[in-house]
Amino acid sequence: MTESPAHTDLWPAPLASGAVDATVTVPGSKSVTNRGLVLAALAAEPGWLRRPLRSRDTVLMAEALRALGVGIEEGVGPDGTGEAWRVIPAGLHGPATVDVGNAGTVMRFLPPVATLADGPVRFDGDPRSYERPLHGVIDALRALGARIDDNDRGALPMTVHGAGALDGGPVEIDASSSSQFVSALLLSGPRFNQGVEVRHVGAALPSLPHIRMTVDMLRAAGAQVDTPESGGEPNVWRVSPSALLGRDLVVEPDLSNAAPFLAAALVTGGRVTIPDWPERTTQPGDALREIFTAMGGSCELTEAGLTFTGTGRIRGIEADLHEVGELTPVIAAVAALADSESVLSGIAHLRLHETDRLAALAKEINELGGDVTETADGLRIRPRTLHGGVFHTYEDHRLATAAAVIGLAVDGVQVENVATTAKTLPDFPELWTGMLGSVAGATTVPSA
Repeated sequence: MTESPAHTDLWPAPLASGAVDATVTVPGSKSVTNRGLVLAALAAEPGWLRRPLRSRDTVLMAEALRALGVGIEEGVGPDGTGEAWRVIPAGLHGPATVDVGNAGTVMRFLPPVATLADGPVRFDGDPRSYERPLHGVIDALRALGARIDDNDRGALPMTVHGAGALDGGPVEIDASSSSQFVSALLLSGPRFNQGVEVRHVGAALPSLPHIRMTVDMLRAAGAQVDTPESGGEPNVWRVSPSALLGRDLVVEPDLSNAAPFLAAALVTGGRVTIPDWPERTTQPGDALREIFTAMGGSCELTEAGLTFTGTGRIRGIEADLHEVGELTPVIAAVAALADSESVLSGIAHLRLHETDRLAALAKEINELGGDVTETADGLRIRPRTLHGGVFHTYEDHRLATAAAVIGLAVDGVQVENVATTAKTLPDFPELWTGMLGSVAGATTVPSA
């Protein structure tokens, strides 16, 4: 696990003195925004992204595509309303340098794009990005004919020597450490001369909803995709070569980023509404409806959005989170406040995320008096009375929001580096204290 810095930039997590009753507008989905940017950059005509998420990860993606020659104009939509980005495809070129930060989507989705550029593209990023697995993309691109210099690390930093095209075709990869390996190849697949056939070999794939999101967005852009769900072979995805359409895409709210706000309703026995919750979506965050209902709440989806209501009682849960692992930190935080034991499984791959999320959650909750043990593929969380203290975040946005959830019920929780939430959820402290403004007498603090 990456060491966290010393106790600096501490944010006193607000303590709720009563039930919340709030409507929280959650910004757009990072996963949809970054996939939409890649597909628009590879399209045969300009397109629009409406209500895009502006966060560190999405700005890094936009800047990387600009470095490759893509035009991205920020302004209002074609009807003159709402924030929108106009994406103007162009011939991709090097030399260029891409800063991935610590964004998995940038470090994994853009190397296949770089093979289509005319010239070398260097990829670099935060120190933690050097530790995150990239071998699935690197090995696959080499097998498809690309030239990549990474000093045989299977990780950053590296240089992709773009040749202006890639033959493509069939390739085998082990994507058990990240479903993004599959999505990365599929997104650029229509532009490969032979398309691409991705065959996953290895342990069970995590985060399948994110692959389904990639497939749905490819099809909406005009690509032909064969999948296991559409009658194809298990663990095989095929994308035919074709031109991609420029789209007018409206980005959904980020449902995973809704997790801490829905959790607030559960923890305080209150009510929170998230506007514009889609009736149908491939976002993993949609599973929160079922998971948090099982933990003691209820939800209703109406034209106003999703309204979640807590009862004041939190039940423990046994849940396989293999497909929705990114929800684990907030679910673990709620489980630490429950009245019975929880077992979260299927999430060994979280050890390879922004930090080792399993080790970090166990350590930080236990330092607040909790009883969390790691299992081979998850966490066992037994209820204990918690106390205040510093909750380290290891530069991981989802650990910061998990800490804020615990702080609703536990006085004196101080969140280290809450600013790391800007990775996917800009202005989180303001949104959080604004939500708590609905509680009469709530204890709030100025946002950091």
